[in-house]
Amino acid sequence: MGRPVITLEAARRELDLRWPGAVAFASLTEGEESQAFRFARSGQDFVLRINREREGFAKDELAARLFGSAALPIPEVLMIDALDDGSALCISRLVPGETLQIMDKALLDVTLGAVGDVLDAMASVDTSSISGYGRFDGHGTGEAAQWLDFITRIANPKAYDWSSLGLEGVAGWVGQVIAMAGRLPEQRQLVHGDFGSNNVLADGGKITGVIDWSEAMVGDGLYDVANILFWRTWLDCMEQQARYFETDQPERLADGDRLRCYQLRIGLDLIYQSAVEGDADMVEWARRRCGEIAGG
Repeated sequence: MGRPVITLEAARRELDLRWPGAVAFASLTEGEESQAFRFARSGQDFVLRINREREGFAKDELAARLFGSAALPIPEVLMIDALDDGSALCISRLVPGETLQIMDKALLDVTLGAVGDVLDAMASVDTSSISGYGRFDGHGTGEAAQWLDFITRIANPKAYDWSSLGLEGVAGWVGQVIAMAGRLPEQRQLVHGDFGSNNVLADGGKITGVIDWSEAMVGDGLYDVANILFWRTWLDCMEQQARYFETDQPERLADGDRLRCYQLRIGLDLIYQSAVEGDADMVEWARRRCGEIAGG
């Protein structure tokens, strides 16, 4: 469906109805799913976001409340509300810094150790308040009974109707995922699901915020490392992180089969969703990437 479109003036009116007294209201860089605006109130800085769906905001609030800490900074969510057109509104605290995706290469270099620390912090949090595995909803209910179920769902025709898409080569990659899936660990770690680029903010070499938990899961934390590896040829910041792991933290990449399984799972999901949405260019890129990973 894409993100909603709301003018600066209309967003300001919606904010004034709920939180009067805001100053310095201005647009922020917009994401794929939401529009964002910054503002100040009572000497503090905040973010207003508008999205078509409430669920992602509910997961942000849940993640901040359950998992946020100094080691894993997640901006506090202060309000979630509905607009008249059915869109959702969210107000959260604004954290300093810029995303890894737009950060200068030299600045990112001095931040890479902190990226690893945040990955470790996510892997060590207590996830007992979340039921099940795989992606969980805003109430903390996972979609799968086991991590293996989430991974192998890529072969379930009720979830992924590959036959309707007529894409060559996909069946072989699905088969590789299934073949490797039986050796995966059943871990209950927090997985961000979209980590490493525009959802991680840093300032002065420190991670200041991990945002947008809409894809968050419970499972194997190595899935987030696999996400960085999968996207390394698409985004410079992912390539820089991947090279850092290769040279400075090779232990993260020791289980090559596991990482290959997760990368193919990520790529296949991207192929499917892009095909359904009619994004032929992304389908082609993701197919090439899966071919590289499968052959590597």
